[in-house]
Amino acid sequence: MNIITVTKRGADRIRRGHLWIYRSDIARTDESAGGSIVNVTDTGRNFVGQAFYSDSSQIALRFLSLTHDTIDREWWRKRIREAAQRRKMDSETNAYRLVYSEGDLLPSLIIDRYDDVLVLQTLSQGTEAIKSLLVQVLVEEFSPRAIIERNDVRVRQHEGLEMTTGTLHGEAPEELEILQDGVRFLVKPLSGQKTGSFLDQRENHASARAIGHGRALDCFTFAGGFALQLARVCESVVGIDISAEAIQAAERNAELNGAANVEFREANVFDALREMEAAGERFDTIVLDPPAFAKNRASVKTAARGYKEINLRAIKLLNPGGVLVTCSCSYHMSEELFLGLIAEAGNDAHRRLQLVEKRMQASDHPIYLGVPETYYLKCVIVRMLD
Repeated sequence: MNIITVTKRGADRIRRGHLWIYRSDIARTDESAGGSIVNVTDTGRNFVGQAFYSDSSQIALRFLSLTHDTIDREWWRKRIREAAQRRKMDSETNAYRLVYSEGDLLPSLIIDRYDDVLVLQTLSQGTEAIKSLLVQVLVEEFSPRAIIERNDVRVRQHEGLEMTTGTLHGEAPEELEILQDGVRFLVKPLSGQKTGSFLDQRENHASARAIGHGRALDCFTFAGGFALQLARVCESVVGIDISAEAIQAAERNAELNGAANVEFREANVFDALREMEAAGERFDTIVLDPPAFAKNRASVKTAARGYKEINLRAIKLLNPGGVLVTCSCSYHMSEELFLGLIAEAGNDAHRRLQLVEKRMQASDHPIYLGVPETYYLKCVIVRMLD
């Protein structure tokens, strides 16, 4: 196996628990091929671990092991099986993340389960190189009807990999029905957002349902995830999204569940909130689940203004005693900054807010404490006191 030497800074980063070393911390390298597994040593020739090597990405090394394990087919089987065993799903849920990359110590590998269909993402040269092995292991372990690849995400371009989607095993359905905490949804794993659905909000949907009441508003509704959970406990629900395709999907899901108290509207959320305020509309429950406003560190200041504006608008629409479920899926938007923006929005609206709950991505998207990048979704529930 080839050897790559890293700087003290790079080695210390791994020994403090992270799983990545950047190209700037490569001290010496041999003729290692992109996607190969290499031994990594520090400048004192001390062993650091085994990692995937990328000859293209700024993340040059993604660590798989800190020991001299034999990383072969059975190693991958064991890691995937362990990840699957950690998922504890009830009978009312059959769609979830089976493997969450670094969160499960399987860097750059995502596997989502939609009933009996698996969706695979190989996000580095390393996992791409063993894709056929991974498919074989998944077939042997889970006997899926189909395995789909959704390798159409931008991070692959940093690895010099092409964007591609398709069926790797079996016959993939264009559309299938899943169950999320008792609510039925139609998903298109070959063409939908992410791998077909936003699985990371599943537990937050349930928390919103637990506290939701009265007249509800679901902003950036996408396929109606929050709206259809709220429809079970609220008098009425309005869902808003700028995408006509999303609204059509949400309406189909409402019909599938017999949710007659939900109305979906195609609109720009920022404009719709302003118009509702001007019209004197009020709600008892409001959800804000926007796309990531902060794509990188440089955009945080601009993103903060956007997050503050929609929260300010939403707070002004709340009745006393109403609840706001507000989210950010931007890794670069810290929890501290996000909470501060909500507090500022409350002050500007002259409303007093009570923090009810701080939440994050669903537990099938586990956070690995050594890699802060695995914690990206913030979900805050606040109540308006007056």
